[in-house]
Amino acid sequence: MGNPKFRPLAFGVTRVAVRGGAGGVQYLAAEQPLAAFDARMSDRLAHWARTTPDATFLAQRVRAADGSLGDWRRVSYAEALAAARRIGQALLSRGLSAERPVLILSENGLEHALLALACLWVGVPWAPISPPYSLVSQDFGKLRHIMATLTPGLVWAEDGARYAGAIAAAVPRGVELALSRGFDAPALAGRAATPLAELLATEATAAVDAAQTATGPDTIAKFLFTSGSTKHPKAVINTHRMWCANQQQMRQSMPVLQQEKPVLVDWLPWNHTFGGNHNFGMVLANGGTLYIDDGRPTPALIQETLRNLREVAPTLYFNVPTGFDAIAQAMKQDAALRRNLLSRVKMFFYAGASLPQPVWDALSESEEAELGERIVMTCGFGMTESSPYGLFPTSPDIRAGELGVPTPGMECKLAPVDGKLELRYRGPNITPGYWRAPQDTAASFDDEGFFRTGDAVTWIDPGDPHRGLRFDGRIAEDFKLATGTFVSVGPLRARAIAAGAPYIQDVVVTGLNRNEVGALVFPTAAVRALAGLPADAPLAQVLAHPAVLGKFQQVADELARQATGSASRIARLTLLADPPSIDKGEVTDKGSINQRAVLKVRDALVAALYDEAPGVPVIKPGVQA
Repeated sequence: MGNPKFRPLAFGVTRVAVRGGAGGVQYLAAEQPLAAFDARMSDRLAHWARTTPDATFLAQRVRAADGSLGDWRRVSYAEALAAARRIGQALLSRGLSAERPVLILSENGLEHALLALACLWVGVPWAPISPPYSLVSQDFGKLRHIMATLTPGLVWAEDGARYAGAIAAAVPRGVELALSRGFDAPALAGRAATPLAELLATEATAAVDAAQTATGPDTIAKFLFTSGSTKHPKAVINTHRMWCANQQQMRQSMPVLQQEKPVLVDWLPWNHTFGGNHNFGMVLANGGTLYIDDGRPTPALIQETLRNLREVAPTLYFNVPTGFDAIAQAMKQDAALRRNLLSRVKMFFYAGASLPQPVWDALSESEEAELGERIVMTCGFGMTESSPYGLFPTSPDIRAGELGVPTPGMECKLAPVDGKLELRYRGPNITPGYWRAPQDTAASFDDEGFFRTGDAVTWIDPGDPHRGLRFDGRIAEDFKLATGTFVSVGPLRARAIAAGAPYIQDVVVTGLNRNEVGALVFPTAAVRALAGLPADAPLAQVLAHPAVLGKFQQVADELARQATGSASRIARLTLLADPPSIDKGEVTDKGSINQRAVLKVRDALVAALYDEAPGVPVIKPGVQA
């Protein structure tokens, strides 16, 4: 349709310097230098509390006793600082430190934020923990490991009743427990718990501000845990320098942050770096407003997200691919959603390299119908260890899988590994390592001090390095069949998504130590139109419809025609009704599918795919390669 028109958006980094090294190694960095940045993230809270004290910093809908969500409760910058100082005094009085940090079990929320800000202010690290480790796990193994790694001095949960089982099983009795409600849970009988309100009622003294002054760039702000999909989660050290440098890198790469204060409507969990560092930090650093979205990109909770987006118009909007897919489908029929969401948003941003082009195109269709122009869809590429921001595109002319160039101040190294180019990072936003894990830390850095990401990349255009890099899969995802044939997962996955457009959200390739390649397919919401069933029909029912199965039979046949051998031929596939879970590690901090985590979490399904167990529909190509 020619060259599309975009809502104006400036890109701060457009040129890179590239140099070669020994053995085919390449180095690249932005030509634009990194400007000066704050020494402490807490300085931003002080600045906004002083200059815009009454501006809304955080807002969340009030949850009634029956679970329904009402109007917004708002917390201003001045109120946030006052609460942080009071709670901070209580933390200092307890002698908490990096050796005895604060551990937060609960999801995003206002009280969660105030406790975290108190830690930030007085220099006591905190660690937000993935709620499924407490609410889904049966053995609490990961939570026990985290307790042993951090040795916390205070553990907080908003609702003692919800977290009682995890607390009783994994939190040592010698560790102080703080709760906001649910004190009388039977599993907590005989265990004292401090009300958060008591911490909030503490009178702040001069020691609080002295503690803030004593913090510096090397002070640990928080610990964020890796997903632990194949091993125990590792505690990534996040310092003030990392976080502050990364926010300045974001400002230079995204000039829109310097043009207006960001307004976000965001559900992304704070125990992940995308939600907790990138988005929460963006709001705090730039004096914006964060509306905490209690929705999720799942059939049960997406309506809450859509409700919020009909009411609050964000200036920037972030989500994972499944969330954008749901929004793209809803905007086709929901005029109020289109009108409000698109009214002032300057940029859409998905985390990672896995947003299918059909979802991208569906969003563009609604944007052009409503505005006569498109909203620029961007992507970031980074990880917990990089705070997370690392790469960003140089123009709106990008396609799915394209990552862009390094942010100012961060140097990238492309190192040949197993026939691919591994992306490695070095800069002020990179972690010094993992807490109490010296061997893991040493193994994660090469001999030049670059962090090994494990991500493979290629040049978008080898003749024009200023266009940047394209995602080429995870090096560790590639595997061999039982026949010894090597399977390159990235290209095969991309080919499957393209062949199934617009009906495939993502694909997980199977076949390790088996005789043939298989696939677990996450469908997009577009499959519902194929089935012609009511909009509220369960996805499992939709996927079992003959029209849907027939369509994917065509996809399987087409992929077989394209195959050039056993390593590129998907010999069997099945459709998944349950979306990938960010909390189970199936979606990485980058927003892309974690192939290894999905294969581990859904190991029984993989076995059923090959055993052709009852209840698991298996689609096989009807044509030969």
